[in-house]
Amino acid sequence: MSDFVSGFWSYFIAIITLGGIAFCLWLLFSQRAWLGKTVPVAQDTGHVWDGDLTELNNPVPRWWTVFYLGLCIVALAILFFYPGLGEYKGTLGYTAANQVKAQQEALREQIEPVYSRYRDMPLTAIAADENARQIGQRLFLNNCAQCHGSDARGAGNFPNLADGDWLHGGEPEQILHTIAKGRHGMMPPWASAVSPAQASDIAQYVRSLSGLASDALRVVPGKRGFETYCVACHGIDGKGNTAVGAPNLTDGIWLYGSSEAAIVETILKGRENIMPAQEGILTDDQIRMLTAWVWGLTNRDAGTAR
Repeated sequence: MSDFVSGFWSYFIAIITLGGIAFCLWLLFSQRAWLGKTVPVAQDTGHVWDGDLTELNNPVPRWWTVFYLGLCIVALAILFFYPGLGEYKGTLGYTAANQVKAQQEALREQIEPVYSRYRDMPLTAIAADENARQIGQRLFLNNCAQCHGSDARGAGNFPNLADGDWLHGGEPEQILHTIAKGRHGMMPPWASAVSPAQASDIAQYVRSLSGLASDALRVVPGKRGFETYCVACHGIDGKGNTAVGAPNLTDGIWLYGSSEAAIVETILKGRENIMPAQEGILTDDQIRMLTAWVWGLTNRDAGTAR
C-alpha cells in the first residue's frame, strides 16, 4: 500500500503534530508574566451582576503554566522514542504489531502445558477426550461461530458442519487441511452458454436427483444439459467431487436453497465462497484441537471406539 501513497502525508502529519506543540509553547511564552518576581494581579473588567458579583480577568496560575510546559516536554520525548511523526519509527523501534506478537508468544508459553499432552495423540483420540472437546469447542466459538453458528449448523450460505456432508472431504486430515489452509469454492457462471430456459430444465433434473418434486417432461432435457455442462465437477451421477469441492446433488442438503429459482440463479450467476486460512491465526496445536472437535460432531462414537 505504501507504494501508492505519497510521502507528502508523512511530512504533513509530522508538521501538524510538531506545529501543535510549538503553538502551545508559543502561547505559554506569550503569557510569560509568571516568570517575573511579582505575581500579576487580577484585573477588574467592570462587569458586575446582582450588585456584588464582579467579573475579574485572573492571570493564569503558575502551576497551570508549569504543568502544560511539562506536558509539551513529555510529548516531545514520546515522539522521539515512539512512532508518531509520519514515517519516523522512533528510536525504540516500537510497533503495535510487535507488541501483539510478544503478547501472543507469552500466551502460547502460558498455555503450552495444556496442549502438550495432546500433541502426539491421533485426531480421533483427541475427539474422544472430554477436556479436549471443551477446548475445541471454545476455539470454535471464538474463531468459527461467526459464519458456522454457535451450534456449528451453519447459516445462510455457510455450511452445516454437523450434518456429515463435506464439500472437501470429512476425514480428520481433510478437515485439518481445510482449517489450516482455507478453501476457495467456486461454481462458475454459465449464463454465457446456458439460456434461462435450459437452466430451468437442468434445475428440474437436479431437484429430481434428491427426490424433490420435479416436472418429468423437463427432467429429460434437463438431464442432457446436466451431462453437457455439469458432470465434469458433479459427476455423471451427481454425487459431487471432494477434490474440487463440488457438492453432492443427491443428498438433499442445499447450501443456497433447493427451489428452482435458487438453482437457476446458481447455474446462471455462479457461486463463490471463501473459507479463510487459520494457520496464521491459530497455532498448530489449536488447529488440531479444533479439527478433532469438528470431526467429532458427526463421529463422536467412532472417535470413542478408536
